[in-house]
Amino acid sequence: MTNSAASPIFDDMQEIILPADETAKKLENYLKKRFPIGYVRKLFRKNGIRRNGQKARPDDLLRHGDRIQIFIPFETQAKGAGRETLSRPKLPVLFEDDELLVINKPPGVAVHEAKGIPKRETVLGILENQYRSTGIRPRLVHRLDKDTSGALVVSKTEKSVKELESLFEEGEVEKEYLCLVAGLLQQTEGKIDFPLPGREGKVVRALTRFRVVKRFSETTLVRVEIETGRMHQIRLHFAKLGYPLVMDEQHGDFSFNRRFRKKFGLKRQFLHASRITLDYRGKKRTWTAPLAGDLDETIKSVGTVLKPSPAES
Repeated sequence: MTNSAASPIFDDMQEIILPADETAKKLENYLKKRFPIGYVRKLFRKNGIRRNGQKARPDDLLRHGDRIQIFIPFETQAKGAGRETLSRPKLPVLFEDDELLVINKPPGVAVHEAKGIPKRETVLGILENQYRSTGIRPRLVHRLDKDTSGALVVSKTEKSVKELESLFEEGEVEKEYLCLVAGLLQQTEGKIDFPLPGREGKVVRALTRFRVVKRFSETTLVRVEIETGRMHQIRLHFAKLGYPLVMDEQHGDFSFNRRFRKKFGLKRQFLHASRITLDYRGKKRTWTAPLAGDLDETIKSVGTVLKPSPAES
């Protein structure tokens, strides 16, 4: 619908009315739970949002019954782009019911829009296009880096998004990853307990547990579990330990990466969210994401060209 009186500049107004069970919080924080950060900032920057018909500010405190009016469409597409959007392939599904969706996120796909990444090319954009005719609006409850593949949980209802966010925030979700690190990791298993930047840049505890799967002549395949969810936690922790992830272009060994890419052709960090476990509908559920094709081929090549050590064969 359109509200030209409230804002003659923007069309396709969307209205959200705060439900009775919603606790008081700042407008910006409320929106960030439901939309990508870049889109939320755009709303305030372009004066495309109202609260109860009045100009809204990021720190406005919301209360039950407040009406949030959004005048900038969540996804804008150029004219004639509809055919391209409809032909976009679906994301690989590991599990789906009426409330929950678990996908095997492909590498190279961002989960939400950001600078230089249009929404239509993201996980959220693809899913919204896929479910548009059903009235379902998928919501992210956790994140994976653009170049990280693997299991990603998405909510399909308002009820489940709150329950799932609570599980993630309280550390009740078990997340397991596979990564290949540069060098021969000496410990067969261990933990990395080193603080990292958290929300608002404050340094907070970060704990990573690992177990060696196989050692090759120059690299080590490692299974990892994280008990906290800090940004780039696995990548930062292994770099701090002196065994950076193979092909990590931000925290890795750049000279090693050049040699590895030339030899094996891998173009992104070797990090895959292989398994995720959480309590869902009264049961502990586990979903496993098959290793992405480029990582699988890399392991086969490394295992053929670089023989594993006798201790790990």
